Amino acid sequence: MAEQITRKDALTREGFRHACHIMLYGDSSAKLFGKIPIKHIVLMQMRFDGLLGFPGGLVNPSKETLEAGLSRELHEEVGVAVPVGVDNHVSSCLSPSCPRLITHFYIKKMTESELKELERAAVTTATDHGLEVLGMVRVPLYFLKNGGGLPYFLSHSFISNSRAQLLSALQHCRLLSQGELETAVRQAEQMRRTHSDDPH
Repeated sequence: MAEQITRKDALTREGFRHACHIMLYGDSSAKLFGKIPIKHIVLMQMRFDGLLGFPGGLVNPSKETLEAGLSRELHEEVGVAVPVGVDNHVSSCLSPSCPRLITHFYIKKMTESELKELERAAVTTATDHGLEVLGMVRVPLYFLKNGGGLPYFLSHSFISNSRAQLLSALQHCRLLSQGELETAVRQAEQMRRTHSDDPH
């Protein structure tokens, strides 16, 4: 597990790099196939290396605030200037996979129309689209037969601790119940084991 530290403590540590990422989400009235309530839109992105992650990137706190740096990264990756404040900050962690890296995680709620506009801009105007970012993806927060939806999504490969960030954020924002999250994680693990056992 990543060791949590405060934002203030993170900024006083010398010789560390800082990466800021954000979960953008909102409520939705849409229905899948006209019957399964979507309820919420949660955005992640497919990265250049084929892994799933959250928008954001490296920030230099000696030149800009963490939040200004994150807003700059968002503009490059999603083509829209999304204002981010200290009040959107959720956690700072010592990265478990990269030594001397501190990861900062933010959550920001937006309207459904703002999120749709952002999805359009990510394809049409973002400078990193097709390069560092291969597209925005919505996290399916529903359950279909045979593990479709969230369990299947969680069985994919994520960068660093972004899968853990997603699960804690869904809990933090109460987008899913504890029971639903545990079910999704359990089914995802079963899928991963099945895939690794498959000789093809």
